[in-house]
Amino acid sequence: MPEHSGPDPAVHTTDVREPARDLVVIADRGVPLVPNVGVIGGRDAVLVVETGIGIENAETVLKFALEYAKGRRLYLTTTHFHPEHAFGAQVFAGEATYLANSAQAADLEERGPGYLEMFKGMSDAVARRLEGVEPKRPDLVYDQSYDLDLGGRVVQLRATGRAHTRGDQVIRVPDVDALFTGDLVEAAQFSIFPWFPPHDTDVSGTRWLGVMERMADRGADIVVPGHGEIGGPQLLADVRDYLSLLRDETWRRRDSAVDERTIADEVSALMIERHPEWVGREWIEKGVGCLCAEHGGPGEPAEHAGPAA
Repeated sequence: MPEHSGPDPAVHTTDVREPARDLVVIADRGVPLVPNVGVIGGRDAVLVVETGIGIENAETVLKFALEYAKGRRLYLTTTHFHPEHAFGAQVFAGEATYLANSAQAADLEERGPGYLEMFKGMSDAVARRLEGVEPKRPDLVYDQSYDLDLGGRVVQLRATGRAHTRGDQVIRVPDVDALFTGDLVEAAQFSIFPWFPPHDTDVSGTRWLGVMERMADRGADIVVPGHGEIGGPQLLADVRDYLSLLRDETWRRRDSAVDERTIADEVSALMIERHPEWVGREWIEKGVGCLCAEHGGPGEPAEHAGPAA
């Protein structure tokens, strides 16, 4: 895991956006390891999307959500199990019902403890944020899809199948055509590939591309990425096109028996030339490693692919 050298990953409620009626986003402010946090309201209940990393951040999110809800029932969901998205869920116990898909619940149980220790090693600031954290199993676990009725507004939770993690899910608000993507989509950032063999090889570049193709085909008027500025359907197309090019350029060189180090150097240079303004350049090499491992392998069987998001 790359070292964390940025500012303290604190969630602040000083920059709150409202891209649609009764739907707000606590913006990440461009700070690494701070996610975009969603708060989606209906007549009877409010759904929080993401907790921030650690107990103090989750307390900030919970305080904001309770004030926003004004007595409405509270729910929590997380787009995937990674610490900045889900490692604050314990704070919501007794205040909110935590729901997520079964693959994410398995990730939290099986991968959560290892990621907790790995992230603690990124920096002293991150380690302090993670003091006292215990990955929490969701209260309500669904398989592939769940429609949550908030009262006059139904929110669709959909497992995508293995991509950035095994347990990715997206959250769609159909009445305003808004989509929360988690780290399947970042704005102005190279896709984060948690490729750490032999410890973690769950990420799949080919299946991630398949998810993005389906998401881009369906589109959304409002796209809330895991990190970065809120956008529209072009965000989905940008990630689809990047992953497609990353796969094609990696596999073209792999077909010519180029060694992986050379592939990583050449593909990284090409991608930076295409997107000089994007951050997270260290993740290009991780993506190359993942796609080299998938080179020539079978595609995902249709019956195992996640639903169109």
